[in-house]
Amino acid sequence: MKKIVKQVLGIDVAQKELVVCLGRMYDDWTPELYSHGTFVNSKKGFDAMIKWVKKLTVETTSVRYVMESTGVYHESLAYYVEEKGHEVSIVFPNYISNYVRTLEVKTITDRTASEAIARFGLERKLDRWKRPKQIFKSLKQLTRERDQIVETRTISKNQLHAEKAEAFPNASSISRLKTRIKLYDKQVAQIIKEIAALVKQDKEVKGSMEMICSIPGVGRLTAATVLAETNGFELIRNKRQLTSYAGLDVREKQSGTSVNGKPRISKRGNRHLRKAMHFPALTAIRHEKKFKAVFVRLVSKHGIKMKAAVAVQRKLLEMIYTIYRTNAPFDKNYLTRNEAELEKAAAA
Repeated sequence: MKKIVKQVLGIDVAQKELVVCLGRMYDDWTPELYSHGTFVNSKKGFDAMIKWVKKLTVETTSVRYVMESTGVYHESLAYYVEEKGHEVSIVFPNYISNYVRTLEVKTITDRTASEAIARFGLERKLDRWKRPKQIFKSLKQLTRERDQIVETRTISKNQLHAEKAEAFPNASSISRLKTRIKLYDKQVAQIIKEIAALVKQDKEVKGSMEMICSIPGVGRLTAATVLAETNGFELIRNKRQLTSYAGLDVREKQSGTSVNGKPRISKRGNRHLRKAMHFPALTAIRHEKKFKAVFVRLVSKHGIKMKAAVAVQRKLLEMIYTIYRTNAPFDKNYLTRNEAELEKAAAA
């Protein structure tokens, strides 16, 4: 009789429901997907799901709950399952989407997605998820709230500019727009203070941020955003994985002589990370001689400024990761030693 050596529950998380698939691996390395279910994305649904899993699995082998990091909808489930003492693994969405392409799946549904996640969990050795420090969760809430307010403030400023340019401006509209902009300014300042207070309370995070801010162009808000969006690089194991998570990895499509697609960044990742690196890259290019020299050299090769700027964004993000892991300040000679690597990345 074959022995079960691994059990996995693949979970496709949506806003209101969880579509799940149970899978098991036998000692002859044969995988089997054998049961499906749908549960409400709430504590009541979580409890029902865990009871359902218990009935259909063997107690001698632990069950790994595997899910994608889908925005914020998976968070409550992950915390709940981990709190109950079960093993949890959270996988980046691009990993699953790339894996699905290797399967003979013609139609993508919630059910086939849960099957792919279950099979991925059975075939791969996944890290066990640990809940991030509360400070990272709080920083993520604050930095994203600030970002939303800044975007709304920009819209109001554009509206104010347009209203003033009218042939017959409406004084009341202008007054209300100015009031809203003042409110947004006040809220942004308040959030910045709250972020500073949070960081001050945690000596380890404070020290890490000071190290990160030694990088040219990188300020406290950028450092806080990067740490928040990566949960202190909790799920990141190397620089390649980090650039993929941020969507700054380069995708190419070439086949023979007839297909030669233009290389471009995937953008299939965390948009908040990409956005956070935009202005720091421009600042580093403007004020750091070595970054500026590399930028100019890259632009002279292909003539695309944004392409060269993205290469600098990618390098800055990698440097933040390296400094956080090594707990060492920025080395001015680092860029000189890695210019060849930077140029290679930008040439793609």
